[in-house]
Amino acid sequence: MYTDILINATPYENRIALVDSGNLLEFYIERPAEQGLVGNIYCGKVVRVLPGMQAAFVDIGLERAGFLYVDDVLISSCEMERRIAREEQIPGHVFSASEIRPIAGSSQPGIADLLKEGQNVLVQISKEPIGTKGARLTCHITLPGRNLVFMPLTDHIGVSRKIENEEVRQKLREKIEGLRPPGTGFIVRTVAEHATEAELEADMEFLLLLWDDIKSHCGRVSAPNLVYKDLDMILRSVRDLFTEDVRELIVDAKPVYERLLNFMQTFAPELQGKIVYYDRDTPLFESYGIEVDINRALDRKVWLRSGGYIIIETTEALTVIDVNTGRFVGKKDQAETIFKTNMEAVKEIAYQLRLRNIGGIIIVDFIDMDNEAHREELFLAFQDAIKKDKNRVNILKVSEFGLVQMTRKRSLENLAQMMCEPCMYCEGEGIVKSRRSTCYEIFRKISRDAGKISGNKVYIKVHPMVADMLLEEETLYIEALQKETGKQFTIIPLRDTHISRYEISWGD
Repeated sequence: MYTDILINATPYENRIALVDSGNLLEFYIERPAEQGLVGNIYCGKVVRVLPGMQAAFVDIGLERAGFLYVDDVLISSCEMERRIAREEQIPGHVFSASEIRPIAGSSQPGIADLLKEGQNVLVQISKEPIGTKGARLTCHITLPGRNLVFMPLTDHIGVSRKIENEEVRQKLREKIEGLRPPGTGFIVRTVAEHATEAELEADMEFLLLLWDDIKSHCGRVSAPNLVYKDLDMILRSVRDLFTEDVRELIVDAKPVYERLLNFMQTFAPELQGKIVYYDRDTPLFESYGIEVDINRALDRKVWLRSGGYIIIETTEALTVIDVNTGRFVGKKDQAETIFKTNMEAVKEIAYQLRLRNIGGIIIVDFIDMDNEAHREELFLAFQDAIKKDKNRVNILKVSEFGLVQMTRKRSLENLAQMMCEPCMYCEGEGIVKSRRSTCYEIFRKISRDAGKISGNKVYIKVHPMVADMLLEEETLYIEALQKETGKQFTIIPLRDTHISRYEISWGD
């Protein structure tokens, strides 16, 4: 087992692939024209307060105002401690301040008591604008470093749950307690499990100076304005993904290679030797088979090794995944065939969710299983399969209908949203009016209008595929309609027209 990080850097696009034993595990893409915003800090202006939603819209200088929920404005330290106690039950979860919520039923001021229209407020983007929705904002600022995450407005020390040794966790807490300024908060990241006190102190000093600079900048600008821009995707990914467990970090652009060496000299000099410059003729992603994996990750249908397959359909509200036996017929009875297909699908679904970065509400329609023991085993297998997912995932039990309801934390656009756009024909509906329906619509329009027009000729301009159907399969109806109306039809194919559109004109 080995892990590599591959970076394909160009002036127009940067792509990062996390590869586990030759298999594409995670994929990130960033384009200068569509650069990510999560982590950026703004001096914003409240433009609208909505007491009914306990939220406010904040102008931060983007096309759409950001959305700020009341829980992201103010939270007491007592409520935060209670929430963190609950969050720590989630294996592998790394906390961020934007995830901390008060417990239901706790007393807290309403949004109208906290914010007023026209008020300036320091906010950070916690979720990218997705679709028609503006960015999700939080007042709980977090500044990630190599070993620590700094929460300047929170008095708390947290340790990543991935550090399982309780003795190590306690020692890390004690080190941070002895180093941190009073009233500040820090979370110890997984990579810091074996960090020395000097490394933690250096990371903390850097983050404290960065926060002082942000506060100073905020005092010099007028709202709305950007006061801190987070690291670009390459440096951010290297900071978060490049650990001792990674075999090599391979980059195909010399300037980026040198930039990474300088970056790691500051944050983790011991890892510099693992950074490799790729200068072969074959493109990096083609050499490692990544291009093929990326294209497959955009397919609606994903085949399983047994011959079964899953269908992935994403809408604005939720994602639906359907499991089918396909070509797999099994060797024993039907129940065993269905169970094996479902169990194979579990691993593939967990992999696809992570690779495609699918978030929000997810409904998985497994093939119906009458055996309750099989349903329980499937549920446990699903839980085990998603343990490696860094995003928070909640799964409900398999229902009698074979349905699994789950949620996966969404912070970025999924792979399809980043690399695709709605079809110019169907406008994202996934279907267009059939050729035959278009033909009959033309017939009805001509029958309706023929008596009102004095011309003897009818010119029908349509897509070539519709023209072929009119002249071949529908020729008898064309002849009958000509006799009925006393008009002569001329069908004109137009290659550049929409397949469902047509133009009818009359003449002598």
